[in-house]
Amino acid sequence: MEKENFVIDSKGRKIAVQVPVRVYEKLVADSEELNEIREYRKAKARKGDAIPFEQAFREIEDSLK
Repeated sequence: MEKENFVIDSKGRKIAVQVPVRVYEKLVADSEELNEIREYRKAKARKGDAIPFEQAFREIEDSLK
């Protein structure tokens, strides 16, 4: 990872960090992937009947309208 730059306040406390866009985009992608893994594990742990993929896809598409 490349060197980060910290933004400090008037008391010298770190309040923000600057990172290269490439590093930021990787962090975002990794975070989204981890969230998807968590959601998958939650869904898998739920008890209930599975539904066909086509039905699930339709329900998701309908909810986005």
